[in-house]
Amino acid sequence: MSSKRDYYEVLGVQKNASLDEIKAQYRKLALKFHPDRNKSPDATEHFKEISEAYAVLSDTEKRKVYDTYGHVGVDGRYTTEDIFRGARVNFEDIFGGFGGGGFESIFESLFGRGGFGGFGGFGGFGRERGSDLVYNTTITLEDVLRGKREEIDLQKNVDCENCKGSGCAPGTSKRTCNVCNGQGQVRTSRSTGFSTFVTVHPCNTCGGEGKIIERPCNKCKGSGKIKGKKHLSFDIPLGIDNGDYVINGEGESIPNGISGDLIVRIKVKSHDKFKRDGADIFYDANISMVDAVLGRNITIPTLEGAEKISVEPGTQSNTVTKLKGKGLPNPGSRGRGDQYVRFVVNIPTKLDKRQRKLLEEFRDMSNDEKGWL
Repeated sequence: MSSKRDYYEVLGVQKNASLDEIKAQYRKLALKFHPDRNKSPDATEHFKEISEAYAVLSDTEKRKVYDTYGHVGVDGRYTTEDIFRGARVNFEDIFGGFGGGGFESIFESLFGRGGFGGFGGFGGFGRERGSDLVYNTTITLEDVLRGKREEIDLQKNVDCENCKGSGCAPGTSKRTCNVCNGQGQVRTSRSTGFSTFVTVHPCNTCGGEGKIIERPCNKCKGSGKIKGKKHLSFDIPLGIDNGDYVINGEGESIPNGISGDLIVRIKVKSHDKFKRDGADIFYDANISMVDAVLGRNITIPTLEGAEKISVEPGTQSNTVTKLKGKGLPNPGSRGRGDQYVRFVVNIPTKLDKRQRKLLEEFRDMSNDEKGWL
């Protein structure tokens, strides 16, 4: 289960709150917790939390995913970059009246040079990003119920063992760039006579890193990366469905860039007994004509083992009964779906002489009273 708080709880709004209500509440909280205004130690974390909640709930599509699947749905479908880039217009609207800058300048003060560096694995704007990797896996309905831990080996760029990923020859280290003084960026000013324009661009000498390798590692040629294998363990969440789920930062990595993501492509196998509809499962129980008329106890399968249920006397074909809480977990919540059992009455197509005679006698005895058979 996700350790994140409910987004509606974070913002202090009801689940049926309008976009205007969500926007007004976020602006109120942003004014309260923005680090430029609030110097308490936990203000930054509060601001990050409410900003993520607002980024999701102010976006119609992402809010719908969150309302349906909770955090597992949002985290599985979107990277942090997707969440904040998608809500950029909404943030510009909020921060337009703050003064001192818009979307990027507001968040640069929080997440450092480049925009969002350091927040949830989200890299800075303008830096090169490694490619995403795709891992395909097939799971069962039982795995959906209980969860499953995957252990995989990814072929990808990994830190060079010779230099421990630094790119420097063993025993040496990077030196601070003397052009940008370790800032990774250079500011230039241009005066027009009436005003001065300041532009910021990556330092060409160090490639925007702020450090320079004087003696490159001879194994990785200074990149700090080599082709290798990385062992990765992760849990497939309870209640998961077919689709792509994202593990941030576990894709291909590139020197001085942002790692891509690992896309876990999940397919849930068809079950030989059950059909699935969201968190609910369905099972057809075949019963005889006599059992439908007289009633009896039968044993049926569930995802957790066999269970006895009652067939009531006079049960008609296609009658459905519900086993509450015997379905699959609801993603993002503690509840479970239900198992629905449909009784299918089997009508015999062949009878021996004795069976036919008994049924004919019963028909005659019923005296055509509403046709029991």
